Amino acid sequence: MRELSELANVPDPAWPALTERLAESRTPLECLPADPETARACLLQLQVTTRSWLGSLVLNCGGLLLDGGWLRIYAGGSPELPGLARVNGFPAEFDPGWHASGGLVVAHDVLGGVFALNGIDPAASGRPGQPGEVVYFAPDALRWEALDVGHGDWLAWLLTGPLDGFYGELRWPGWREEIAGLGGDEGISVVPFPWSAEAQQDMTATSRRRVPLTELLDLGREFSGRFGEPDPGFLGAV
Repeated sequence: MRELSELANVPDPAWPALTERLAESRTPLECLPADPETARACLLQLQVTTRSWLGSLVLNCGGLLLDGGWLRIYAGGSPELPGLARVNGFPAEFDPGWHASGGLVVAHDVLGGVFALNGIDPAASGRPGQPGEVVYFAPDALRWEALDVGHGDWLAWLLTGPLDGFYGELRWPGWREEIAGLGGDEGISVVPFPWSAEAQQDMTATSRRRVPLTELLDLGREFSGRFGEPDPGFLGAV
C-alpha cells in the first residue's frame, strides 16, 4: 500500500500536460473544481499515482462535462457531479483490502451508456477486452463493447471531438437544448427505447424526458437479460 504523499507528490505529474490537452479540446467541455478532501480520499483508495491521467484527473478535477453534459467523466467529485468514489461504491474509510473487482465505471452518457475500465479479469466479469482497457455498455445494443484503449488514450480520443461519429443516429436535432440543465444524476429517457428498430431508424420520432440516470441503468440491465445478453454486472451508482 502506498501513502497519499507517494501517489500525489511524484516527479513529472500528468496534470500540466493534461491541462493543456483539456484547453485544446475540440469537444466542448467544462472542468469542474474538485473537493480537495474527497479527491485525496479517492486517490488513496485507487492507489494510482498522478503520473497517470486517471490519478491526475481525480486529484485536480471534480469531473468533466463533455458536449454540454452529454458525457460525464468522473474524477474527484464536485457538487455538480458525483465522483469516482461514489459512482463505484468506494468504502467510506480507506480499506487497503478493497478494490473494484469487476472494473471501474469512469463515465456515463445521458442515454444510460456506461464507460468502464476493465479489472484484472474482464472475462470473469462478462466483459470483452483486456485488463486495464476501457469498454462501453451501449444503450442501443445492451452489451459491453471493447474499445481497445486504456484510460489515457480513451480520454485523448474524446478530446479530439466531435462525438457525433461515435453516437451517430442516437443524437437527434435539438439534443443540446434538451439536455441543457440536466443534473449530474439525470439522463434522457427515449421511447421507443434506443435498442428498438423504431429509435434506430429515426430518433426524431421518439418521445424524450429527463429521468434519474439510475432508471436508465436499471432498464439497460433488465432488457439486456430479456434479450439473452450476458448480465452486464455493475453499471455504476449515481
